[in-house]
Amino acid sequence: MLTSLPRAVATLAGTLYAYAFLSEFVLLYPVYTLLFTEAGLSVAETSSLFVIWAVTGMALEVPSGAWADAVSRRLLLFAAPVLTGAGFALWTLTPSYWAFAAGFVLWGAGGALTSGAYEALAYEELDRLGCADRYVTMMGRARAAGLVADASAIALAVPVFAAGGYPAVGAASVAACLLCAVSALALPEHRTPARAAGGGYLATLRAGVAEVRGDRRVLGAVLLVTLVTAIWGALEEYVPYLAAETGVPTTAIPLLVLVVWVGATVGGLLSEAARRLPARLFALVLALAAAAMAVGALSGGPAGFAPVALAFGTFQMAAVVADARLQERLSGRARATVTSVAGLGTNLVTLGVYTAYGSLSAYVSHGASFALLVLPYALVALWLWRSAPGARGGRRT
Repeated sequence: MLTSLPRAVATLAGTLYAYAFLSEFVLLYPVYTLLFTEAGLSVAETSSLFVIWAVTGMALEVPSGAWADAVSRRLLLFAAPVLTGAGFALWTLTPSYWAFAAGFVLWGAGGALTSGAYEALAYEELDRLGCADRYVTMMGRARAAGLVADASAIALAVPVFAAGGYPAVGAASVAACLLCAVSALALPEHRTPARAAGGGYLATLRAGVAEVRGDRRVLGAVLLVTLVTAIWGALEEYVPYLAAETGVPTTAIPLLVLVVWVGATVGGLLSEAARRLPARLFALVLALAAAAMAVGALSGGPAGFAPVALAFGTFQMAAVVADARLQERLSGRARATVTSVAGLGTNLVTLGVYTAYGSLSAYVSHGASFALLVLPYALVALWLWRSAPGARGGRRT
C-alpha cells in the first residue's frame, strides 16, 4: 500500500488536471460573440442568451449536486462536457438565435453538473487514500491548468479561425469537450452512491440543505467560498476595459490581460502556502490584496496592472483555501450537494457584481468601479480576523 499510494495520488491528480484543462480549452470562447453578430443577433438578443445561460446554471446547480451524491459523480463529470459539446455543435452547424439559446441551455446544464461533483470526488478520493491534506495543492494546480487552457485557446483560436473559420474552431471545441468526457471515465470513484445505500435523491437534497442550515461552521465556510470566489471572478470579465482605460494601444491590451492571468495562475499554484497561514495573517493578506487591487486600478497606467495581478493571484489562493475549508468541514453523504449550494451562492453574488458594475460604469471610471467593488473583501477580512481562534468573542467560521 505504501508503494502504491503515491502512484494512485499522481494518477488522480493527472486526470483531474487533464479534465480541468480540456474543459476550458475551447477555441470558440474568444470568437463566439462574433459568431452571434454575423448570424444577425442584436446586442439585446446576445444579452438574453447570457441570461438564459446564467438562469439555467443556477436552476440546476443544487439539484445536480444532489444527483451527484445520489447516483455517481463520475457519471455527471462524463455527461457535463458531452452536453456542452453538443451545444457548441449546434452553434456551429445551425447558427441561429434558437440554436444559440439551446446551446446555452446545454452549456449551463453542463456547468451545473460539474459544479460540486468535481470537488466532492477529488476530496473523497484523496481522503480515502489518506491524503486529504493534498486537496489544496491539487485544486490550486487544477485551477491553474484551466487558466493555462484559456490562454492557449485564445492563442490558437486566431490561426485556426483564419484557416477554417467557425467550422474549424467549432470542431476543435467539440473535440476538446469529448476528450474531457473521456478523461472523466478515467477518474476513480470508490464511494457507495446515496441511492444504493438506501437514500434517494430527495433525501440527499434535504440532507445537504440541512447540513448547511444546521452547522454554523459549514454555513460560514459556504459563505466564505461564495464571497471570496464571486467578486474577483466577476471583475475578471472587465479587465480588458480596465486595460483600455490606461491608454495603451489596442494591440497591447491582451498583454495587460495576460499579466492578470499570470497572476491568477501563480496564485493557484501557491495555494498550499496560503493554507498554512495563521487565520489572522490570512485575513490580513486578503485585506492587503483588496488594497492592492484598488491602488492598481486607480493608478490609470499600465504599471498599475502589477498590483492588480498580485491581487487576482491572492484572491485565487483565497478561493482555493476557502473551498478546502468547506470540504474539510463536511461530514455527511451530501458533499456535492453542499458544494453546489456554495456554487449557487457564488452565481448569485456574481450576478450582483455584474449588475453593480453596469450601474457604476455610467458614473465612474473602470478603475473606480474596480476599487469600489473590492471593498467587500475588506469586510470579509475583518470577519475572518474577528472570528479567528484566540480573538475576543471569536468563533471559527
